[in-house]
Amino acid sequence: MTVVLVADDDADIRDLVAFKLEQAGFEVIAVGDGPAAVEQAALRHPALAVLDVSMPGLSGIDVCRILRGEPATADMLIIMLTARVQEQDVEGGFSAGADDYVTKPFSPRELVSRIQALLSRTRA
Repeated sequence: MTVVLVADDDADIRDLVAFKLEQAGFEVIAVGDGPAAVEQAALRHPALAVLDVSMPGLSGIDVCRILRGEPATADMLIIMLTARVQEQDVEGGFSAGADDYVTKPFSPRELVSRIQALLSRTRA
């Protein structure tokens, strides 16, 4: 089963994303802050991480940079999920190493589709 890490400090969003991913057949690790995301990524080596940009401890951008800098997690797929929609925010997410950038409010079904598409391209 494919493991996906979901890191968001908003419990409602975190639970919604986790629920939709579990319905789609993924194993989900859900955490509420940046340091926990880095810790779980190092321990569990998920195939993909969904990171909120604004989290306590470390931002999703910081987490993305840390994961890209570690050999064990450098190839992990990363989707930023955020309310930050300014062009410089999107640019910052991609320059930190994100594979995709989804803005809130978002469609949970679209997010699952994007995750499935990213995973299918890397497995081909």
